Amino acid sequence: MPVLNLREVDDYLCFDDEQCAAAGQALAQAYQTATPFPHIVIEDFVEAAILRRVVERFPDRRGHRFFDRDQERLKFQFDPPQIESGLTRNLLSELNSAAFLAFLEAMTGIKGLIPDPYFSGAGLHETLAGGHLGIHADFNVHGKMNLERRLNLLIYLNEDWQPQFGGALELWDKAMRQSCRSVLPTLGTAVVFSTDRNSFHGHPDPLTCPEDRSRRSIATYYYTAIDGGDDISRTTTVFKVRPNSRDVADVSVRVENFLANWMPPRLLGPAKRVARKLFAASPARTQERAE
Repeated sequence: MPVLNLREVDDYLCFDDEQCAAAGQALAQAYQTATPFPHIVIEDFVEAAILRRVVERFPDRRGHRFFDRDQERLKFQFDPPQIESGLTRNLLSELNSAAFLAFLEAMTGIKGLIPDPYFSGAGLHETLAGGHLGIHADFNVHGKMNLERRLNLLIYLNEDWQPQFGGALELWDKAMRQSCRSVLPTLGTAVVFSTDRNSFHGHPDPLTCPEDRSRRSIATYYYTAIDGGDDISRTTTVFKVRPNSRDVADVSVRVENFLANWMPPRLLGPAKRVARKLFAASPARTQERAE
């Protein structure tokens, strides 16, 4: 049985408020006491048959832009306007619903969670064979809504995914000494974790899956309002270098974060543009592979 059920109401699938709240309460202790930072791994999160339908209507990546640099390679992201499946849009909408927020709040103890209707960096993710996502901590403030990022949810969509394919999500300690948990991205497995400047995670080694397979997931992020008295310095995604690895440091991001912390606001925009030109940062390009 899945942890959360989606019931059909006039051809629309929706979570149940009471079940979501109860499920969150049941998982609260496990989530809040986890290390290296609060998180939980949940198998059979929602009905597998629904996730298989999401996979069947997964967006066509041909001609779509993707991330292709040292820190993240061959990674695609599709937000709702790029998704033709009504079922997938339905599911994404429900992951932003009041019922699902009640699940997250009960489990994490974080009150006043706010979903992201813009799906900034969220939606459906896909990484091709040979691709990877370096260990990193995520951006901390939503640019359009001026909200503080608090939670990530990942639901994996990979049927019969084998350990030798790679792609396991790694959670690292804040000192970047070791990976503390590894999660294989198998169909129906969900991961929820708290995000801050030390919640380092990723799947840093190139995927070794067959060329006709890819690593797919649903990703949604959640925020809270920034208190008027809080002084939160904005940071973009910060990639880290693993010890004794060939990981490449993202110097351009370090410079941008330094500017954000020390540059007067009226000068910050021009300074960032100059820095990007100097470092020739190009986070995405048009796909050229013939699929």
